[in-house]
Amino acid sequence: MTDREVLESLSAAELHDRATRLAWRRLDVGFLWHLLSTIPEARAAVGDEDRSEIDILRPLALLNDLVDADRGDLAEGLRPLYLDYLVEHDKPQDLAASDGPDLGAVGGTEEDADDRP
Repeated sequence: MTDREVLESLSAAELHDRATRLAWRRLDVGFLWHLLSTIPEARAAVGDEDRSEIDILRPLALLNDLVDADRGDLAEGLRPLYLDYLVEHDKPQDLAASDGPDLGAVGGTEEDADDRP
């Protein structure tokens, strides 16, 4: 089974957790910003157009949405983004690991420095 096939078998919530943990570990602000900017489109794609319009008009709503980006239809709408990020940036041995650094932790360890862009 390929890395992508392993990832495809995971839930959207698990993909979110892995992708965001990896992004935090790598200090990949670009991915996190891309995630935030994709949330309104994902909301519209899953039929939550009213909330999508609010997200576009109020950037702070996007930060609140980041907290919810691992749940329900929104997580499913963002699933391709998580998959692509993990396939491109995650190391094969990390696919088996389900735990990682706390999302609130900034900085990281010397070991994490290898993962930084």
